[in-house]
Parts: sequence; structure tokens; C-alpha cells
Amino acid sequence: MVGDNVRRNPELLAEVKRRGHSYGNHTMHHLQGFKVRGITYMRDITEAAALIDSRLFRPPHGLVRWSQAKAIKRHYNIVMYDLVTRDYSKRLSPQDVLDNVRKYTRDGSIIVFHDSLKAEKNLRSALPAAIEWLKSEGYEFLPMPM
Repeated sequence: MVGDNVRRNPELLAEVKRRGHSYGNHTMHHLQGFKVRGITYMRDITEAAALIDSRLFRPPHGLVRWSQAKAIKRHYNIVMYDLVTRDYSKRLSPQDVLDNVRKYTRDGSIIVFHDSLKAEKNLRSALPAAIEWLKSEGYEFLPMPM
């Protein structure tokens, strides 16, 4: 979860917790590790951590410098992913997003959907359809150890 979104909408994090889902830190301002100095990046993570009580961390865009990863690992479990649905793309339809899930999901996949305004059109249709399809294929949804 992006810390600034949690700051603006704390009730959403409370609902995620209430439902028993796993959640993690995704920086305060969605900073990319490759584009900012290490100390700035670590401060942004720490600022988000004050709002998000989780040992899970996913770097935005999956990009982080080795030195940053080393520092992050002292406090967090870094969680990467193997499938980005591209739900944020204006060029893709909800069906295209669902097709990405169908084509690239494998056992153990961590699939990224986005809770952003850019992704909303695709997310509202593709996510429920993807969940339905994944369940029909025998996939299970398991929480990550916090």
C-alpha cells in the first residue's frame, strides 16, 4: 500500500485488515529506488511504515538498487511479483488485462493489479473476472506471512 493513500483513506487499510488480507509497504509516495538517492528512499519507506504495520515491502515498479535492497532487508521481507496485468494501460481493455492473467499465471504467481485512477476502468471488470477464472482453474489465494 502506498502510504500517502493510506493517510488519505485509513478506513481502506482497516477493511483490508478486517478481512484478513496480507498487506505491505509500497513507499509513502510511490518512489522508484533507481530514481532517488538511498537516504531519500529509505526515509520514504520509513514514513509509510508509520502508517502501515507490515514487514512486507514491494518496491514500486519492482526497481530497487542493490544497496537499497540490502538496507530494506534489515527491516522488511521484499516481495516481488511475476505478473503485472498492465491494468493501468489506456491501450488495454478489461478483456486484454484478463487475457494477460490467463496467459501468464503460473503456480505460485504473484499478480499485480493497481488501485489507481489510471487502472480503475480495467480493474473493476478484469479483477473479478480474473478471480473467477483463477478459481475455476483450481488456483487458491493464500495470505503471505506478515
